[in-house]
Amino acid sequence: MRRYGKHTDEDDIRQRPNPKGNRPRTSIRPKHEDAAEGMVLTVDRGRLTCLVEDRTVMAMKARELGRKAAVVGDRVELVGDLSGRKDTLARIVRIGERASVLRRTADDDDPYERVVVANADQLAIVTALADPEPRPRLIDRCLVAAFDGGLEPLLVLTKSDLASPDELLELYGALGVPHVVTTRDEFVGGVAAERVYEHLRGRTTAFVGHSGVGKTTLVNALVPMDRWRSTGVVNAVTGRGRHTTTSALALPLAGKDNGWVIDTPGVRSFGLHHVDPSRVILAFPDLVPGTEGCPRACSHDEPDCALDEWVAQGNADPARLYSLRRLLATRERREGD
Repeated sequence: MRRYGKHTDEDDIRQRPNPKGNRPRTSIRPKHEDAAEGMVLTVDRGRLTCLVEDRTVMAMKARELGRKAAVVGDRVELVGDLSGRKDTLARIVRIGERASVLRRTADDDDPYERVVVANADQLAIVTALADPEPRPRLIDRCLVAAFDGGLEPLLVLTKSDLASPDELLELYGALGVPHVVTTRDEFVGGVAAERVYEHLRGRTTAFVGHSGVGKTTLVNALVPMDRWRSTGVVNAVTGRGRHTTTSALALPLAGKDNGWVIDTPGVRSFGLHHVDPSRVILAFPDLVPGTEGCPRACSHDEPDCALDEWVAQGNADPARLYSLRRLLATRERREGD
């Protein structure tokens, strides 16, 4: 044991500049110039499954990203173990700019916005014509979310052998939304999937709809068999479907068309608290010129709106203006109204 006298030389004493034994903190962050590009396929309790080249890699979000969360469809950059082997984990260090977003809130009074899907080109709104009954207000809300987020809508009507699609098609005819009508027999025989497939080639399409409408069954018919997801049935008492899909998942289309489908959990509400009504008008390019005479901050659904006179002069179809105002008004109504 070393002993020191009264007059010790301080240079002989070993100094510990950092008692914890770790390096001091710094504001300099690594640039991760060697990060690999990938796509988020699904998110489950803080773990993100990503596609990197032809490998499926498990990853977590890097701390430097803060509160910024990655969602299904995001283009990300990753570092770490990218082998895809079991029990390996990579880190997402960057999230790319999003070309489109599908967002929703729990209800119209909830200010917390949830991004469901990123970078999708198209939103397929799947609804049954019966069993369960169609809910036009929910369709309207999905259309508003699509127009607001930069996605092109596609209406898929199932179970037309139980009820006629004419009423719904007339309701949405003025919007010019493409549609596919299918029967239950066509689902079994694969004909329904073939017709829907023509609208999905080379695109990324998010599927939404309430439970029991056949959404996941249709997705399973569009993707390779080894990627199939479980399906459920409609509750005979409530007339509503049971939730079988619990998280959004991106799946490659069967074939060689480089398309993707994103299956999302069944929804029973679709809040639009986040939607800026001024962006919805952009989905009606034939009506946009008529807004030049509108008062400032016009909602396009008030007595002084210039669109009324502009349409009355024959510049656009009155049915288009009615459709616009119906979609704008749906933000103020519940889906079941």
